[in-house]
Amino acid sequence: MPLVWGMNRFAALLRAINVGGTGKLPMTDLVRLCEGAGFGDVRTFIASGNVVFSTDLPEGDARGVLERALREYAGKPVGVFVRSADELARLVAGNPFAQHPGNRTAVLFVDTPLSQDDLAAARGVVREELRLGPRAVYLHYPDGMGTSKLHLPAAAQGTQRNMNTVARLAVLAAGD
Repeated sequence: MPLVWGMNRFAALLRAINVGGTGKLPMTDLVRLCEGAGFGDVRTFIASGNVVFSTDLPEGDARGVLERALREYAGKPVGVFVRSADELARLVAGNPFAQHPGNRTAVLFVDTPLSQDDLAAARGVVREELRLGPRAVYLHYPDGMGTSKLHLPAAAQGTQRNMNTVARLAVLAAGD
């Protein structure tokens, strides 16, 4: 289905897909799964569970449809975080670490708002910085993500993408 004016554009970020050898889901299968669920103009971005699509459904319904399709495909629940093109653009624009490289900053996507207490529960913080965002936590890893020992309990219920990926998803979701 081609991009149609007035349809909702979303990005869905899947939790634990094609990362560390677990949750294998070829992106071609993800495209077919989304198209089979009735989504249009489906595009994936890198093989880590990022998909952009159009639908006339509101966000919560689109998430439910995708979660059911993924459960049927995988035989188990797959965490799905859906964001509108506008919300992604606001996350990019609101990045408090924009002066740092996009591969050293990230967004942890969560579905319930977090508080300063959630950030205070972080362990293993050395030089990392954390800031609350809307249904998100911004993270800055000055020494790189791969060497960080940061443990944020709220991350168990979320999924993280570096800012380069978030910015590209915002562009794709906007229809560019």
